[in-house]
Amino acid sequence: MAVIDDARDLAVDVGDDRIQSRGARAWAAPLRVAGTIFRRTVAIAVLLVAWEVLPRAGVVDRVFLPPFSEVIDKWWEMLRDGDILAHTEASMKRTGSGFALAVVIALPLGLVIGWFPLAAEILSPLLELFRNTAPLALLPVFILILGLGESSKIGIVTYACVWPILLNTISGVRNVDPLLIKSARSMGLSSPRLFQKVILPAAVPTVFTGIRLAGAFAIVVLIAAELVGAKAGLGYLINYAQSNFAIQEMYAGIITISMIGVGINQLLLAVERRFSRWRATPGS
Repeated sequence: MAVIDDARDLAVDVGDDRIQSRGARAWAAPLRVAGTIFRRTVAIAVLLVAWEVLPRAGVVDRVFLPPFSEVIDKWWEMLRDGDILAHTEASMKRTGSGFALAVVIALPLGLVIGWFPLAAEILSPLLELFRNTAPLALLPVFILILGLGESSKIGIVTYACVWPILLNTISGVRNVDPLLIKSARSMGLSSPRLFQKVILPAAVPTVFTGIRLAGAFAIVVLIAAELVGAKAGLGYLINYAQSNFAIQEMYAGIITISMIGVGINQLLLAVERRFSRWRATPGS
C-alpha cells in the first residue's frame, strides 16, 4: 500500500508540475511582447516627458518650445479643421510619385549593372559623378528646367531616392555568396534561372535596405523642396508657421512628418519580411 500511495503522490506532483509548466508557457509570450514594447517605447516616453516638463519648469523658454500637451492640442485642432490632412495629402502625393518613379528606374538598372560587368564598367564613372552631388544642390536646376510646380518637386524626390536604391541593388547582386552561385551552376541552372532563383532572393535584404533609406530621403528632400514655391505641403506649413511665429503649428507639422516617416519605415519593413520569408528560422 505504501508503494501505491507513493506512486499516486508522484503522479499528482508530476501533474502539478505539468500544469505549472503550461501556465508558465502561456504567460511567457505576452511577457516577451510586453518587454519588447517597453524597451522600444521607453526612450520616446522619456523624451515626451522631458518635452512636457522642461518648458513648464522654465528650463526652456515655452515661447520657443511649448509643452508637448499644448502642441498635441493644436495638432488635434488642425486635424479636426482639415489643415493637417490637406498638407499631408499634398506631401504624400509628391513623395509617393517620386519614390515610385525611383523604384521603377533604379531597381532594374541596379540589377543590370550588378549582373553585367560591361554595363558596370561603362556606367560607373557617371554614377560616381552624380552620386556625390547633393540632391538639394540641384534643386535650382530642377526648378529652372521643370518650373515651380509639382514636376520639380517630384523630380528632386526621384533623384534623391534613386541613389540608395541603385547602389544597394548593385551591392546586393555583386555580393551574393559565390558558393550559392557555384552550387546552382553545378545543378545545371541556366543564367536566367540562376538570376531568378538565386541572385534575386539573396539580394533582397540589401535591396530593401536601399529602399528604406530612399523612403527616409524622400521625406527629407521633399520638405526642403516645399520651402520653395509651394502653396501646400508639410514643408510649406512648417515654413509658413515659423514665419508667422505660430510655433505650436510649426511643431504640429514636425510631429506629423515624424509619424509619416515612422509609418513609411514600418510599411517597408513589413514588405521586406514578406519577400524575405525564406530567411526565417523554423523557431521564429
